[in-house]
Parts: sequence; C-alpha cells; structure tokens
Amino acid sequence: MYHTIDFNNTTIRFKDEGKGPGIVLLHGYLESLEIWSEFSTELAEHCRVVSIDLPGHGKSGVIGKVHTMELLAQTVKSVMDFLDTGKYFMIGHSLGGYVALAFLELFPDCLSGLSLFHSHSLADSNEAIENRKREIKIVENGKKDLIYAVNIPKAFATDNLEKFSEQVDYAKKIARDIPGDGIVAVLNGMINRPDRSNILTGTSLPFLWILGRKDNYIPYEAIIKKVELPKHGKLITLENSGHMGFMEEKQKSLEAIIGLLVH
Repeated sequence: MYHTIDFNNTTIRFKDEGKGPGIVLLHGYLESLEIWSEFSTELAEHCRVVSIDLPGHGKSGVIGKVHTMELLAQTVKSVMDFLDTGKYFMIGHSLGGYVALAFLELFPDCLSGLSLFHSHSLADSNEAIENRKREIKIVENGKKDLIYAVNIPKAFATDNLEKFSEQVDYAKKIARDIPGDGIVAVLNGMINRPDRSNILTGTSLPFLWILGRKDNYIPYEAIIKKVELPKHGKLITLENSGHMGFMEEKQKSLEAIIGLLVH
C-alpha cells in the first residue's frame, strides 16, 4: 500500500489504495499524505486513490533549496507514470492546489478533472510573501516548532478547535516531523509561483472548488470575487469549515467529490 520511487536523486513516498476511477491527493504545506488518512480510506471505497508525499514533506526527500510548483508537479507525474493508471482526477489541498495548477499547465492530457481544496490560482500577495520570508528566517534560526504551533490551530475554524482537538494534535505531529530544509524549499517555491488564473479559467475539464466559510487563511468573501471559475466549474462552500474541510466537514466533502466522479 505504501511505495516509493526514485526521483531526482531522492526518494518519493506514496500510498495506493482502492479500485476504480483514479484520484490523486496532494497535501498542503506542513502536511504529508498522512493528513488524508481517514478521507482517503473512505474515498478508496469508490475510487483508486493515490496520495503522495511531496518532496521535503513526509517521507519524501528534499531535492534542492527551492521546490518550485513545476518541480513538485513533475514529481507527481513521475509517480503516476510509474503506476500507469490512465487519466486521473487531481485534488490539491492548499499548497497541493498550487501544485495541481502547475500540473494542469504542464500535463493537461493526464487529467480527467481537478479540485482545489482551500486553495486558489493567484500568486502570493506582498503580505503573503513577507510572511513566508519571516517563516524562512524562523526555520533557519532553528525554531521551526514556532511555526506549526501557530499555523496548525489557525488552519481550523476557530470555533472548531475544541471539537477537532484530536485532529489538531495529529496535524501538529505530522508538521513536527517535516525537516527544516523541506519547509524552506517549499516556502521559496510558493513565493516564486506565478498567477495561474488563466490556466484555470481556460480549462474545459470538470473543476470543483471547495472553500471554507470560516477559513483563517483564505478569506472567503474576498477570494470568490477574485477567482473566475472555468466553463465546467462548480463552487462548494463548507459553511462550518476553516482550512481543513476534509476533516471539519468530511462527509460533505466526500459527497461532493464522489458525486462528481461517479455521475
């Protein structure tokens, strides 16, 4: 179920489970494929689900000082070429969404559809860039624990923190094991990523945009005014979720994805 391939002089880990239409799950910043564990198990009752540790996260190695979204997309492509699954539906959470959009630009013929899960097609704002540079300095000063101690609870809706305390602790545990150079590499990559709004609006593939009404990282009302859906695009709003809807409103998220794939 867990496997590895060699890519660019390092090891990439992935998980392959279930049968049926192919789905690829791409995790977010400070996460690993383990963040999807409950979600992927239920998806795997309907689909073949491949979840991947992006380079520098989980059990996958660090490739360089900058992990561009294009490099991460090429990593995903290598895993899927190894599995030879045919076309697949790609779901990217946060950072994973940025990778999915780079993948859409580079390898559109490999995809049967796309979902951005608490993510968007825009480049970093000046404020976001400054925040990422600040986090890089914190990591380089050997204090990476300060980042996840703040970032992980903030990823959940404020009024969900008590209800999902176990999930918060689980996410912190995942983040704790991510090496500092892996964190820095992906922060550099996110800073340097381009706006891919035209790539998104130009696709004819089925597209599902899942947002949390109570997201502390992506302000709901502001983002829906800035991002245009493609021709076959649909927005799902999770009214009681922050940035972790696959945990905070798991069933609604599963139903939206399965409904798009099965029908």
